[in-house]
Amino acid sequence: MKKVTLSRRQAIQLAAAGVAVPTAFALSGCETTGRKGAGHVVVIGGGFGGAATAKYLKRYNPELNVTLIEPNTTYVTCPGSNWVLAGFTEMNEITHNYDAAKKNGINVVHEMVANVDPAKQTVTLAGGKTMSYDRLVMSPGIDFKWDVHAGISQAAETAMPHAYKAGPQTLLLRDQLRAMPDGGTFVMIAPPNPFRCPPGPYERAAMIAHYFKNNKPKSKLLILDQKNAFSKQGLFQQGWELNYGQMIEWVSLDDGGRINSIDVANKTIDASYGKVKADVVNYIPPQKAGKLAHATGLTNESGFCPVNQITFESTIHKNIHVIGDACIAGPMPKSGHSATSQAKATAANIVLAMKGEEPIWAKNVNTCYSLVTPDYAISVAAIYDIVDGKITDVPGAGGVSPMDGDAAFRRTEANYTRGWYRSITDEVWG
Repeated sequence: MKKVTLSRRQAIQLAAAGVAVPTAFALSGCETTGRKGAGHVVVIGGGFGGAATAKYLKRYNPELNVTLIEPNTTYVTCPGSNWVLAGFTEMNEITHNYDAAKKNGINVVHEMVANVDPAKQTVTLAGGKTMSYDRLVMSPGIDFKWDVHAGISQAAETAMPHAYKAGPQTLLLRDQLRAMPDGGTFVMIAPPNPFRCPPGPYERAAMIAHYFKNNKPKSKLLILDQKNAFSKQGLFQQGWELNYGQMIEWVSLDDGGRINSIDVANKTIDASYGKVKADVVNYIPPQKAGKLAHATGLTNESGFCPVNQITFESTIHKNIHVIGDACIAGPMPKSGHSATSQAKATAANIVLAMKGEEPIWAKNVNTCYSLVTPDYAISVAAIYDIVDGKITDVPGAGGVSPMDGDAAFRRTEANYTRGWYRSITDEVWG
């Protein structure tokens, strides 16, 4: 294959923006940075952010020693998990493995991390093994705040599954949904900002309504929201009404959504809306960075991790980069697409840093597709630049689906939704 002649800056910026760089491309000055084994980068977390970072580190510098630590041998994506609840997608269709990463020369370790020592630059595994790193990338995802609403503790996640970490929680909520009577009430308590999306609460509401319409048409879905507005709100509400009539009721925080207490055993919610007895409760807790980020001292008072928004290096601990849902990245949402975009920029800047070169800025991107029915979708897209060292929206770039789109337009977006999923998961795990 002919070598592509792009400048190093052009190629990295294209890759970070989501444009695939051919494998034959010589990253000028970076294709052979350092001696074999001279640099070791450890990546913790095998989701969209971590798996993509490991892949692009090896792509930008094949001689780099890269270790990916992920306790699970397979990864179930949050994108697509709402489709499982709706009944038209199976769990195996959103489950991915690390075979390609291993073939690409990445050392994949399936074990829990017990400790990270930023001073010594070491990672200790649950089994006792300690490894040193030159650079560490953490993509630990989210954890939950269980002390916000009276009556709730982590023990509630069995009775009131959040299904916000795809896998067993997804199946638990699906099974509760299947078991509820026709004519029953499903209550979702949607989280305050910031929160991981997908699996977005509002796509989830649509997917549950799709299941109800086809299997339990007398049922109702009530959303008690812990905020007063949400992304793509007008589009969602138009789609809900068009496809499901009055089956979905959304209640904002100030108009009745405020939670006073929750009786987990009796599935009863006391809100400013009134007391509601539910057949199924989907309690999605307020969120913070994953446990390991807190244990390593990477978070601030927000519960998330402040980072240099060009390199994603922690502003608290040197040589540790935090990406994905756990980091504070300006207006970028906590999505799989955002994490993948951040991964490419981070990988590029780590390669440059290990060569002693200055970092480059990258235009990050995000796209969020949401199904309202299997044949009706809406979307939002954005491009982000760096201004004065901070991630900012590019004015006029991206945009949202138009209101009042016809059936053909919504069907096309539904096809794009499934195509986006196939494309991004193949990029990350393929």
